[in-house]
Amino acid sequence: MESAGYVAWCFSSAGSLLDRRLSGVDVLITDIGMPGTDGFELRDLVKKARPELPVFLITGRHEIADQFRAQGISGFFRKPFDGQALLAAVANALNDREMEGNDES
Repeated sequence: MESAGYVAWCFSSAGSLLDRRLSGVDVLITDIGMPGTDGFELRDLVKKARPELPVFLITGRHEIADQFRAQGISGFFRKPFDGQALLAAVANALNDREMEGNDES
């Protein structure tokens, strides 16, 4: 992300991210398999607090892609994933948000 010009922050847990109240976060990229609050739960919490925030979920467990909770998620990447595809998805999500913001003005 940084090599593409983005500022990236890393958090040790979902809780530490939520403690910041998502301040200054424009996109969330999270692994699904985390101790405590998993990526699905984090996505749900984030969507309640900031429904407009793009969320991308990543997993190394291929069977998760077939689970009901993963159905219909457009920002879903399985490891190993194409870094350029993730960068393109992030750029598109940010562009879409910017366009929506301009439409509201």
